[in-house]
Amino acid sequence: MVKQERAVRTRRAVLEAAAQVIGTRGYEAATMAEIIQRAGVTKGALYFHFASKDALARAVISEQTDPFIPQVSDSRLQDAIDFTHQVAVALRDDPLLQAGTRIAVETTFSDDPLVPYQAWIDIITKMFADARENGELLPAIAPERAAEFFVSAYMGIQLFSHAASNRHDLPERVTALWKHILPGLASPGAMSHLDPHGRSVRTAA
Repeated sequence: MVKQERAVRTRRAVLEAAAQVIGTRGYEAATMAEIIQRAGVTKGALYFHFASKDALARAVISEQTDPFIPQVSDSRLQDAIDFTHQVAVALRDDPLLQAGTRIAVETTFSDDPLVPYQAWIDIITKMFADARENGELLPAIAPERAAEFFVSAYMGIQLFSHAASNRHDLPERVTALWKHILPGLASPGAMSHLDPHGRSVRTAA
């Protein structure tokens, strides 16, 4: 049990160190040696958990979504809006999320180029599919295609926000994104109750 707990702590220390180094230097410039030094672990300990820099990057991407659990309410489309605002606020100070975003921008995985985006697409697809069942989406909307479009647009505005304000204005830009796409996404009956500013993060933004 003690060894298992130590292994969990070591793995987490490596992930957090990798996030900090990649977030600062970028994926290509980040070195395993610097990550080892930042994590305070041995080379053997790091490679026990992650066989390569590529494997470490994939782990950062895989775990960046873990803290975000979409709420479930009567309006799944509003839940999607709220979720994206939650992520926008977190992007300003969450190293793991920042590193995952930077990896997505700077790295292409040859076996599956969508690896950095797929978890986010899956989350949004599920909410859009539920919204369609609730009658909140226009009949012609395909949830997965709409989710892919939204995630790609979201990635673009967060990059622009990062350049313009170090992401301080990202919640406002997410609101603007929703204002532009909701008329082509939501059914007329749903539009009346949707708040593109997000419900639960107004004060945080």
